[in-house]
Amino acid sequence: MQIIDTMLHRAHPEEEDDIGIVEEYIGDYASISSIVREALPFEIIATMGGVIAGIILSGMTEELQLIPGLIVISPAVLGMRGNISCTLGSRLGSAIHMGLITKIENNPELTNNIGGSLLLSFIISAILGLLGHFVTIAFGLESAGALTLMFIAVLAGVSSGLILAVVAVFLSLGMFRFGFDPDNVVTPAIATIGDIVSMLMLFLAAKAVLLL
Repeated sequence: MQIIDTMLHRAHPEEEDDIGIVEEYIGDYASISSIVREALPFEIIATMGGVIAGIILSGMTEELQLIPGLIVISPAVLGMRGNISCTLGSRLGSAIHMGLITKIENNPELTNNIGGSLLLSFIISAILGLLGHFVTIAFGLESAGALTLMFIAVLAGVSSGLILAVVAVFLSLGMFRFGFDPDNVVTPAIATIGDIVSMLMLFLAAKAVLLL
């Protein structure tokens, strides 16, 4: 600590000013009021988004009856989507803070994060549909079949993942440019939009299966 203090005393006036600005920024960034002010509105909206997702699920009564096993994979699809997309939003926020992503362009950091997110969505969705089939059978319930549940899970998971990847990119960059901390805003926003979009895509995927 003494060495650091000595270095600070030896620093040029311009460097001392820069250190003061950084300390002031960090103090405001880490303050309780800043965190609550930025996160609270989006947390409230996130709660409302969960209700909207429930309303969409309540409108899927016919699909849930005609496709045995759909009710089993529905909560898992929402959970998977939230886990993957919120992680994407968090990684984008960190990359933006580090200056690795400054705008929408053919940036390896940006494309790799999106590509990895979509690949994870495909793999986990396929496993999810297969697991949903065997769990349904294990409990002595009727299943629409492994391929049917896998198709629904993959279609809903990948399509919602693509939509949320676009939302995460625009939201992360937009919030940062307007002076908000993406870490406080993007995760609850993506969780909210993710619930709604995932349930909607699940509904459309089930409709597509019934039309085939």
